[in-house]
Amino acid sequence: MKFKLQSAMEYLMTYGWAILIIAVVLGALFQLGIFNASTFTPKAPPGACHVFRPNGPFTTSFINLQGICNGELPQYAASFSGAGPATVPSSTSLAITNKLTISVWANPSWRNTAGGGWPAIVGNNDQLNGGISLNMGTFGPPACSRWCFLINAIGTGNLCPASACETLGQWDFLVGVYDGSNIYLYQNGKLQGSTAHTGNLAASTSNLMIGGSSGNYPYFRGQISNLQIYNYSLTANEVVALYQEGIGGAPLKLNNLIGWWPLNGDTKDYSGNNKNAQATTGVTFTSSWVSGYSAP
Repeated sequence: MKFKLQSAMEYLMTYGWAILIIAVVLGALFQLGIFNASTFTPKAPPGACHVFRPNGPFTTSFINLQGICNGELPQYAASFSGAGPATVPSSTSLAITNKLTISVWANPSWRNTAGGGWPAIVGNNDQLNGGISLNMGTFGPPACSRWCFLINAIGTGNLCPASACETLGQWDFLVGVYDGSNIYLYQNGKLQGSTAHTGNLAASTSNLMIGGSSGNYPYFRGQISNLQIYNYSLTANEVVALYQEGIGGAPLKLNNLIGWWPLNGDTKDYSGNNKNAQATTGVTFTSSWVSGYSAP
């Protein structure tokens, strides 16, 4: 027995350091998300799914989804450095008048704690003429910036619920809805707040921006994926259904889909309405977006 114990101690003394190093390395890899199941999930290539409109842009007859549209994870996500947005020209032809839904996945890497501007995930913030945007508001304690949904001029359609906190380095699914009477903000399938607001949305003369809303405000820093815009107000159940599809989910309500930018390797519009965005040098694409993402 004494000989066996001595042999065991010698073995540990000889190889223990190697075991310790392996344990430390494995722990570091877990912390970096290397062993996240999403990392090894097959991913859809750019343009894998699109809306087919046989009669042309903005038509609704015989439209359908084509390609890999079963909610597979995207191969890439758009990464914004804060240097500039991707811009969709001629936003007035988005045809949004009295109902609106914006849905998007966002993973911020920076918050503006100094104030003086709200980094927007998406917006056409012509503040006096029908601006719309999903923003990171400069409200709340230093550890939290609130997600906000804004429509029309400043002060006449702002919703920044106290419960809608962002977490840097973590993906959130955000949906802003305007049904003609109220505006709503959802985060990860849950309603965070609502407020009354009546009146049609005025036509904006500003271009739609992804990763920004106005030259007066700082641009968004972080990652954005799967932006969808509808001229329809999604119901609470439809918001949950869209969330449960995950970050690679296809749109609902194709007849009301105005634009769909998966941002899976490019800034093209896959709604069939040809509203392709033009990226600045501040927009790149990353395959390591799965860090911080947890499937619903």
